[in-house]
Amino acid sequence: MYNDKTLTCRDCGNEFVFSASEQEFYAEKGFTNEPGRCPQCRAARKDQNRGGGFSRGPRQQREMHDATCAACGTQTQVPFRPRNDRPVYCSDCFNNNR
Repeated sequence: MYNDKTLTCRDCGNEFVFSASEQEFYAEKGFTNEPGRCPQCRAARKDQNRGGGFSRGPRQQREMHDATCAACGTQTQVPFRPRNDRPVYCSDCFNNNR
């Protein structure tokens, strides 16, 4: 029912194949438009959007701080500066104490 199609990427201008199986997948998902970008440009755009979108720019890496879990004594890292007056838990102990 579907045949491979050669399309041109709107970003880089390179030709890419829109395979019959991809067309079937698009039809199953209810997508009505053919892809406008090649797989490489789609992946690059997806990575760019994961960083917080166009308006906010790339997401910054969180500063992590070393800590010792108050429950099991394991060395861990947390995204906040630990204080002596409050216990800090590793992710496993934190999830168990929820």
